[in-house]
Amino acid sequence: MKALLWLVLAIALVVNVSTSFAFDGVQQVLISIATGIATLGSGTALFLMREKHA
Repeated sequence: MKALLWLVLAIALVVNVSTSFAFDGVQQVLISIATGIATLGSGTALFLMREKHA
């Protein structure tokens, strides 16, 4: 499960950065919003699933 979340996080970050070079206007904004949500969601899930060390 963690590996899948890391993969989603990495892909979403790469796509989010590359949209500014590949798209313009509304299409770029919509793709950035979608990848931003995926990034925040997977990052939050990974944070909540982390091992806690005392």
